[in-house]
Amino acid sequence: MQLFTRFVWKSCFFLTLTSVYCVADLSVASDRPNIIVIMADDLGYETLGANGGTSYKTPHLDRLAGQGVRFQHCYVQPLCTPTRVQLMTGLYNVRNYVRFGYMNPTATTFGNRLRAQGYATCIAGKWQLGQQLDLPNKFGFDEHCLWQHTRRPPRYANPGLEINGTQKDFSSGEYGPDIVNDYAIDFVSRHDNKPFFLYYPMMLTHGPYQPTPDSKSWDPTAIGEAVNRAPEHFGHMVEYMDKLVGRLVAKLDELRIRDNTLIVFIGDNGTGSGTVSKMGNKEIVGAKGKTISTGMHVPLIANWPKGIKQPLVTNELADSTDILPTICEAAGLPADSLGQIDGRSFLPLLQGRSYSPRQWVYSWYSPRQSNNLEVRELVFNREFKLYRSGEFIDLRNDLLEKQPLRVGDLTGDAAQAAKSLQLALDQFTTARPADLDQPTLTETRTPAEKKGKKANRQKKKGKAAE
Repeated sequence: MQLFTRFVWKSCFFLTLTSVYCVADLSVASDRPNIIVIMADDLGYETLGANGGTSYKTPHLDRLAGQGVRFQHCYVQPLCTPTRVQLMTGLYNVRNYVRFGYMNPTATTFGNRLRAQGYATCIAGKWQLGQQLDLPNKFGFDEHCLWQHTRRPPRYANPGLEINGTQKDFSSGEYGPDIVNDYAIDFVSRHDNKPFFLYYPMMLTHGPYQPTPDSKSWDPTAIGEAVNRAPEHFGHMVEYMDKLVGRLVAKLDELRIRDNTLIVFIGDNGTGSGTVSKMGNKEIVGAKGKTISTGMHVPLIANWPKGIKQPLVTNELADSTDILPTICEAAGLPADSLGQIDGRSFLPLLQGRSYSPRQWVYSWYSPRQSNNLEVRELVFNREFKLYRSGEFIDLRNDLLEKQPLRVGDLTGDAAQAAKSLQLALDQFTTARPADLDQPTLTETRTPAEKKGKKANRQKKKGKAAE
């Protein structure tokens, strides 16, 4: 009897101890933040009021910036697909970029990593990463509401979307960005009791510049992307984009989960080429597609009430590869567990901890990647830029890069910077995997993709690149 009592006591103790540990584990799990990464399409740094922009009203993003961390020097690739690949994999394009509108199905994304950590995952918005039906799931997303997945229908008035792999066309005056926003809100509403990851690559503010439902010229019967175009609609689109961000944030407040939700907002490249915005009396001309500052300089805002105790405007450098390690670290995945990545986590900066900032931003830019042509390789900091081809730019005096300098003619701090930047470039001399440029991989297109490629060649010259 005494032996039995001792056994029961030990069993109870073990169960109690186990329960304590289980509770502790649940506490740790529940303490992980929800994560939302929002990427606006063709939105340069100059467009937001928080950054000094004066052309458009962006109160919701300005509020997120004022309550969080706002980066003054974030840079991405000059075109959307290259940036999307960098953002999702944490790797510079030199290592894994294959071609426009495609990402290698073997890539590991932040969706894969966070889903493996127990996060519910969703992508809602613009896809443009390949037409195979299983790709969103393969890249780590449980749910998806996408434009430009298996086809390329209109995206704004009366759009065509793919919702969890099923094509759905709308013809009753619906607005594509509204539908996607509603889907994103529904996702967070259904997962308010466990950590979730929402990747929200918005369709706005990419051309064609068409009316939004808030525009006086809105036409709910409009069909297609060739109608109702006007430059002034860009401003309407910026403000509607801000409104949709505000709608999502309001839902987080309503669900009482905003406090422990990390929101990261970033642009995918500079504003559309030739689009003029103002910062006070200064005009900024969008340069999407070009490697000058106005083609690569974008907004970056991080907001997390529970994790960011002190609002901050930072002058530190950041780029699109930094998003993956930052959100992974927030989810409990330290950088040393991620394998080879190029990004640097800025989570310590957000949390006010000791932080080792990046000293330069690297770019291997090949928009179409056709037989390795038109590659622009460069590295830069806040003051100087060096191209692999030898051009050196003093960004303090030549931001639009109209007067490249010869490295051999440099003196003083410029000469020293050229040496440091060259060392950075040298790190990537042999980084390009040879098999990425083989026809067997770059030509793995589906029949629908080949048909779309032929149709695109027949379109009029001058159409903005997607």
